[in-house]
Amino acid sequence: EAMGEKRPIEELSDELTITPLGAGQEVGRSCILLQFKGKRVLLDIGIHPGLSGLEALPFIDVIDTSQIDLLLVSHFHLDHCGALPYLLEKTNFKGRTFMTHATKAIYKWLLADYIKVSNISTEERGGVLYNEKDLDNSLDKIETMNFHEEIEVNGIRFWSYNAGHVLGAAMFMIEIAGVKLLYTGDFSRQEDRHLMAAEVPNVRPDILIIESTYGTHVHEKREVREARFTQTVHDTISRGGRCLIPVFALGRAQELMLILDEYWEAHPELHDVPIYYASSLAKKCMAVFQTYVNAMNDKIRRQISISNPFVFKHISNLKNIDQFQDIGPSVVMASPGMLQSGLSRELFETWCPDHRNSVIIAGYCVEGTLAKMIMSEPEEITSITGTRLPLKCSVNYISFSAHTDYDQTSEFIRLLRPSHIVLVHGEQSEMNRLKTALKREYEDQPDSIQDIFAPANNEEIVLNFRGEKMAKVVGRLAAKKPKPGDVVSGVLVKRGFNYHIVSPEELKHYTELSQGVVMQKQTVPFTAPFSLLHHCLLQLAGVVEQVEQSGKNCLKVFDSVLVVQEKNKVVIQWEGSTMNDMYADAVLTLCLQIEANPQAIKQSSLRSITQGKDKSSFEDRVQKLLVEMFGEENVSYQPKLKYITVTIDSDKAVINLKSYEVQCKCETLHQMITSAIRRLHIALTPVNVPTIAVT
Repeated sequence: EAMGEKRPIEELSDELTITPLGAGQEVGRSCILLQFKGKRVLLDIGIHPGLSGLEALPFIDVIDTSQIDLLLVSHFHLDHCGALPYLLEKTNFKGRTFMTHATKAIYKWLLADYIKVSNISTEERGGVLYNEKDLDNSLDKIETMNFHEEIEVNGIRFWSYNAGHVLGAAMFMIEIAGVKLLYTGDFSRQEDRHLMAAEVPNVRPDILIIESTYGTHVHEKREVREARFTQTVHDTISRGGRCLIPVFALGRAQELMLILDEYWEAHPELHDVPIYYASSLAKKCMAVFQTYVNAMNDKIRRQISISNPFVFKHISNLKNIDQFQDIGPSVVMASPGMLQSGLSRELFETWCPDHRNSVIIAGYCVEGTLAKMIMSEPEEITSITGTRLPLKCSVNYISFSAHTDYDQTSEFIRLLRPSHIVLVHGEQSEMNRLKTALKREYEDQPDSIQDIFAPANNEEIVLNFRGEKMAKVVGRLAAKKPKPGDVVSGVLVKRGFNYHIVSPEELKHYTELSQGVVMQKQTVPFTAPFSLLHHCLLQLAGVVEQVEQSGKNCLKVFDSVLVVQEKNKVVIQWEGSTMNDMYADAVLTLCLQIEANPQAIKQSSLRSITQGKDKSSFEDRVQKLLVEMFGEENVSYQPKLKYITVTIDSDKAVINLKSYEVQCKCETLHQMITSAIRRLHIALTPVNVPTIAVT
């Protein structure tokens, strides 16, 4: 059966499963399936940068997408949102989709650019995954949320924290049936020139799904990294070369532009050397950054009040290669960041044969991409057309990637103290090294972390969470604090995984329900004297109240059933309930019996019943009555000790055959037995004979 297919509730009741459909022992096509208590959540829906066509998708074909309740997208990078139009427009997905405002704004432009520059290999394998119309249609199905805003969808509560990775990046805290899970997506705990560090949630999660991109590596200090970067660029310019920096259109590009613009301002000798930001999205992306400046760090927010830090003095926009005049030293930042296609690939193939030129790889590179391959400095590379080109330019790896390193990851885990950790978004070797290092670090704290998992794609992790159900008493029922042993009676209301006990009268105040009353009425032919019916009801119920309603004679029986006398008929009225229905049935049966043979009923009621005076015979009848009511196995008759015991489950009633007193802690059972003995005695005793008191 497909993963995600509905299973019996009993089977899923305590099992929480986590299945990577992508990003399991790999970097790319992030997509994590969470299942618990019949709820299904997808975390991210990306594509693999090193693959194309359907191969680039997560393994969503192994699940029933129509059963997904919720999709949460952490940020705008293609390996986290690139398959979203496909999921929303090409599958039977019916759930709701959420991301932050900034992520949605950038998603639109980034995916539009991806569609335009989709590489040749994708077309060779059956065309692109979706088109611009699919992208436009998907926008209407995406809902936005603010950081820390709490939302509930079909019993799933969730809210987000700033992840620091790129503008708008979010970590999601998800709560289902009291179990909390934090999904970090990509995050960074180090503040840079424009983004704040990832927040540390003030809620301890039971499960932490965390990226493991850099495994056990430790990033060099920001000052050292920036100095090495600017020095490499300066050295390239000094020897008359061109410096290519492959970047994604948004994210690290803005960080590098802030560094280069500041460096150029401090070095007048470089003012004649142009810096280009080569992206068709340049103006649109910068407009988004300026719109969401409040999502950045304090330094940028202070600076924006004086001058716009994203209006660069020494950097020009370059939409396409036709506008580029390659006549001397220059610095070009071009997308995409892994050289798989587009402008960065064209410039690289043009410049790589010249030893004066350089390429600076400034971010993480996925296996299978050209950027990852040239880091091993091969002598030749294969161009996009298939020809062989010599690789003589220098290749420098200076990571500005906004992912956590080992120190940041370890500190984050120490602050959160989750019981279970699931590693995702990391190559197999890095992920396993991180798993081993974390186990070693926390081996002396067994109470802190119970499990650390490093699953492959489609490998299901099963965790068990058995919790007690707790119901909150609200309204007038909560006005008085109950004492131990008190019975709280009300209506149990379930909303999602929350339970409340409410009085029936207040149901409309706490729910969309309201209390209703069903009045029942039964009309039967009746030509016998009404006084005879009164007498027979007295024998049946013990107490009959005579009332008048609209000028008609009425008898009220059992405090709930009203018998109204009309011409040649009686009308029986009562408020519908289990007990009242039973009483009404007894009254109706009696009316039908009298109507069928009134003379026999009259003679029977007047006849002296000698057995009523015979105590031993009455005891036998009580014993037989209780056996018929509760079954022989539940009734114990002790004639010598003069008592009968009735046992129903854990409730026990003792009937004293001398006084007919009933002792029982269960009020319902006590009332049932007492009423039965009283009615038996009335039925066996002539009207004029005093009755035995039964208490």
